[in-house]
Amino acid sequence: MIIARSPFRISLGGGGTDLPSYYREHEGFVIAAAIDRYVYIMVHHRFVRPIFLKYSKLELVDRVDDIEHPIIREALKLVGIGEHLELASMSDIPSGTGLGSSGSFTTALLKALHTYQRRAILAQDLAQQACDIEINRLGEPIGKQDQYISAFGGLTCFTFNRDGSVTAEPLKIDQETLYNLEDNLLLYFTGYSRAAGAILKDQDARTRRSDPSVVDNLHYVKEMGLRSRDMLEKGDLVGFGELMHEHWEHKKRRTASMSNPDIDRWYTLARENGAVGGKLVGAGGGGFLMLYATDKVRLRQALRTAGLQEVRFRFDFEGAKVLAS
Repeated sequence: MIIARSPFRISLGGGGTDLPSYYREHEGFVIAAAIDRYVYIMVHHRFVRPIFLKYSKLELVDRVDDIEHPIIREALKLVGIGEHLELASMSDIPSGTGLGSSGSFTTALLKALHTYQRRAILAQDLAQQACDIEINRLGEPIGKQDQYISAFGGLTCFTFNRDGSVTAEPLKIDQETLYNLEDNLLLYFTGYSRAAGAILKDQDARTRRSDPSVVDNLHYVKEMGLRSRDMLEKGDLVGFGELMHEHWEHKKRRTASMSNPDIDRWYTLARENGAVGGKLVGAGGGGFLMLYATDKVRLRQALRTAGLQEVRFRFDFEGAKVLAS
């Protein structure tokens, strides 16, 4: 039995500039942080031929080509496994909530399958293969940050180069700032799950058409990502929280489906009760509201009264990892 896990992530700056339609022309930059909420993949050898898959549904198939789950099908093809396999997945957080579940799933899956084949794989190669499956083979209109932060872990700055390569560098943050950031960032589930594909597809199409409103918005978001890196590395966490607020105001202008009246109301309530700034994590439209708090007690009380559920977390510094083999 092989058990592998891969972390979910939160974006700290530059989100949206990791789509190929943007970085191939302008170069992208994202700061992402892995958190201690995970996707788990279990792989076991079967002595009988059918491939047995257990995720949100069950599949029992004789051929890889017959697998309905597109990521599992393409991952098995990429790694070269064709039969005698039992595979199951579990997750700490459901999909469609803005924390990079698809990238985390793909990364954990590939980590488990390479281990099943007795092959080691570097984080860079793992992330590249996960991107190849989701973006190239399946044609999903998504970026690369989810796969890369799931593979690398930590608080990491990614530069998405015009030639498609990705440069990863750890955020240069001291221990005191790290602990304070971890303590003062709060995550709340809005109750809205959504498929990011529609929002990202619209952004991707408009970027490809060089729509000035989208391209200029992403230029500004990238600049705020670079400013966020500087704030964090200087230890100015209140300044970082204020940049989060500025980022959210610009992010909402990207598409009308980015927010809704409930989310706007909760965000205003948070700002009135101890949050310096915040944003929806991921493509928008639902999922998790991330807030930087200067008064955690008052903020928690206000949002608890409003009916929002907090998910507490710590940062993960291990990335995709095999737990048992």
